[in-house]
Amino acid sequence: MQVTRRRRRVEKGQTSLLRQRIGRRLPLATAGTTAIVVAAGTGIAFAQTQQFGTDQVGQVTDKGLVVSDAQYVDPIGERLVINNGKIMSSSVSPDGTHLAASVTDGGMALAIVDLKTWKVQQLVGNNAAADLRISGNNVGQEGPTYSPDGSQLWLGQPDGYTKFTVNPDGTLANPTSIAIAKDGPRQALVAEAVFSPDGATVYSAVNGQNRVVAIDTATGAIRQSWVVGNAPRDLALVGGKLYVSNEGGRKALPGESTINSYNTQVPADPVTAATTTGTVSVIDVANPDAAVGSIDVGLHPTALYVKNGTLFVTNTATNDVSVIDTASDKVVQTIATQPWPEATVGYEPDAVTLTDDGHLLVTLGRANAVAVYRYTSPLEPASYVGLLPTDYFPAEITTVGKDVLISNTRGIDARRPTASAGHGTHDTTSSLQRFTLPSDKDIKAQTGKVFSQNGWTNGSVKLAKGNKAKAEPVPQRLGDPSTIKHVFLIVKENRTYDQILGDDARGNGDPSLAQYGENVTPNQHAMAKQFGLYDNTYDIGTNSAEGHNWLMQADNPEYTESTAGEYLRSYDTEDDALGHQRTGFIWTGATAAGKTVRNFGEFHQFLTKPADASWQNLYCDTKNMATTGQDTAYDLVSSSPIPSLNSVSVPGFPKFDTAVPDIYRYEIWKRDFAKNGPANLNMFWLSSDHTGGPANGAAQVADNDLAVGKIVDTISHSPYWKDSAIFVVEDDSQAGLDHVDGHRAPIQIISPWAQRGVVDSHYYTQITMIRTIEQILGIHPMNQKDSAASPMRAAFTKKPDFTPFTALPNRTSLTAGLKTPPACGLDTPAPQNPLAAAAPSATVPADKQQVAAQWDEWKSRQRLTGPDAKPDFANPAQMNHFSWYEAHDWTKPYPGEDKILAPEDVPGAYIPSPESDG
Repeated sequence: MQVTRRRRRVEKGQTSLLRQRIGRRLPLATAGTTAIVVAAGTGIAFAQTQQFGTDQVGQVTDKGLVVSDAQYVDPIGERLVINNGKIMSSSVSPDGTHLAASVTDGGMALAIVDLKTWKVQQLVGNNAAADLRISGNNVGQEGPTYSPDGSQLWLGQPDGYTKFTVNPDGTLANPTSIAIAKDGPRQALVAEAVFSPDGATVYSAVNGQNRVVAIDTATGAIRQSWVVGNAPRDLALVGGKLYVSNEGGRKALPGESTINSYNTQVPADPVTAATTTGTVSVIDVANPDAAVGSIDVGLHPTALYVKNGTLFVTNTATNDVSVIDTASDKVVQTIATQPWPEATVGYEPDAVTLTDDGHLLVTLGRANAVAVYRYTSPLEPASYVGLLPTDYFPAEITTVGKDVLISNTRGIDARRPTASAGHGTHDTTSSLQRFTLPSDKDIKAQTGKVFSQNGWTNGSVKLAKGNKAKAEPVPQRLGDPSTIKHVFLIVKENRTYDQILGDDARGNGDPSLAQYGENVTPNQHAMAKQFGLYDNTYDIGTNSAEGHNWLMQADNPEYTESTAGEYLRSYDTEDDALGHQRTGFIWTGATAAGKTVRNFGEFHQFLTKPADASWQNLYCDTKNMATTGQDTAYDLVSSSPIPSLNSVSVPGFPKFDTAVPDIYRYEIWKRDFAKNGPANLNMFWLSSDHTGGPANGAAQVADNDLAVGKIVDTISHSPYWKDSAIFVVEDDSQAGLDHVDGHRAPIQIISPWAQRGVVDSHYYTQITMIRTIEQILGIHPMNQKDSAASPMRAAFTKKPDFTPFTALPNRTSLTAGLKTPPACGLDTPAPQNPLAAAAPSATVPADKQQVAAQWDEWKSRQRLTGPDAKPDFANPAQMNHFSWYEAHDWTKPYPGEDKILAPEDVPGAYIPSPESDG
């Protein structure tokens, strides 16, 4: 019995297990057969996520546990929290006694759960804490898979499978590698494996090579290979036919518009960069020489489930389920999984199963819900019953006896118990959930609860009525005039609230966690005082791959969620069509609304620069530009594989590379601003506060702070200030600790129309910020997440204050920590504020020089600089320790520890970095 697939992992084997019976019921009216629902008690057009008030992530309320993506979770049934990671995929043993879950982001690859005791029984991974050691922790999107007799388990990994013997007690033993060779640069990146009924053959979806192979289970030899569609993912065997979901659809036709995906050009829209086809391949395994058939289905077909000769396919991008009659290989009906009338996309159906009594259950990953339908036959339309609440991102579903069993990828969010003084985004959890399916009446009653938890209300997306409303900063309706004409979105890298603003006594900060306080970030502190301090705002993603998606797409699409166990096909999905939603990006929405866009590095993938464009030389070039007004002496070119983004981008503004000072980026922008003025939407990627470049961490954060301050200064002293708004946000907050939650991050909202001097403790997220920008510019929301989000109207005022912001000079030397000084001389900072914590001195005590040298050697291998720089390549636990040691002059141990550690001794150092094999 396989937990109908869809990823996520479990983690480490600690069993801080919570058993809870959860499931209140709210009455709800339903209408129609395709998930048209009106939530009880709603009708206020703009309530949406304002329901959170000042709730904080991690807080348990009467609506449920608050998580970081503007949702409450309060699942029906019994919950088992699994600490230290996310479930990527899971399967139940043939006898129904155990669940095998592939896991990531917690140092393990596999967890075995005893369903009788409801506990984690065994952990498998490549670190010392594992119960069974294997060579690597990377795991694929699908599987693991039990053999029909339950004697073997196959775990998908980058270059094939690890095969295990299953012991009588359900634990695993005897790991053996089953290798599949590379095809040029493309690794196998296997997805689902399916056994033949006799167990002699495993059919494998070789995701990275666009083929399916038949493997001899005794020898590991490949007996047969079939070319299928792009990115084959799930498999289902029906008699002599093997069905394959191709997430990237069919192969491209000559002259067709395409976008890259792992060295394959797949059919894709040049504007949205999203795939335009979805197919299921059909292989006649009894006749290996027969041509492979193909069935057109919705976009991003993922999970396959077969029962009684009918194949169900979840299409995560078109938000529906294709029903295929396997006798004719025809789609006989399509079931909508769009429960909220305000938005048709963004629910991400990702697993499906059919109960014996005729209930079709479909997990909606991004809605934290199971959609329930009455189903009788392929040709009779399924009828919608309602929704049941789950934990965070349900990804697998099956039945075990009378129980429904669900694997939730993110469980209860990043709430793993830790010994340190704060939380981090990599403190991820997952969960299992089981319950007996309620009556249809009770399912309908639970639907209102799901609506409330997601903030789905009537009238969330109000459109202008045509008559001209009076302009206000954040209009009530999309398309009504705003007093703001120019929006600037400045995206930074990786900091938590406490790391930067924990020393601001006005807010809910922990000064002991403030690594880069006022003397490192004087401008950020000054902007928080002049404009507003927002101390309850959350980034949603765990890392950059997720964070930039949340900002550009108001979502982290299912593909990116499901590939987090390897990150080898793609990490930043800028260069992968599979990671793009079909409704496009914020810049395509702005263009569609008739607004202009100008992009400075954000969501770019490629960078070329001369060999002599070192940090030191660019720093000196920056000083020359600032004093003489000359243009740069270096030809740096940044670009995107997405045509619609390239067409609005300034190529001379460098993308991520910590060997490029942010003050250099400022000078490039300043010249463009003086020449061309601003667009309606202006996007920036300023990445020095990621740290890891030639200068030390405090110097790079100070460089970032100065650049942002100068941008705000320039805009606020320009003629455009009167109708401008500047939003400053981190892409994610993974690079440190926060005493409230690892997802809490600093933001700024800067405008004549922004509130002044306030401390705003309302619950906000990146999504509410994006919805605010959409509301100002008249951009239609991209999916159900930003459709449900409340614009941050309380952050603005109808009475403008045109007082500009004047940038403060840096108080931390921008050249601190350099091993080679720039030819133009070292930077001399301004005096520090004696009332604030002192900035780091960039000196290493004599007794710590040896361990500091070990860290320098570690840093040299982390791909932090140059054209091939990779955000988040470095192991997150190690990177956080390194930046903490630097920020405290190698005198203070990491929170929760009693000494300064070498890189290999860091707890969590075994966590695989996103591109550790890339």
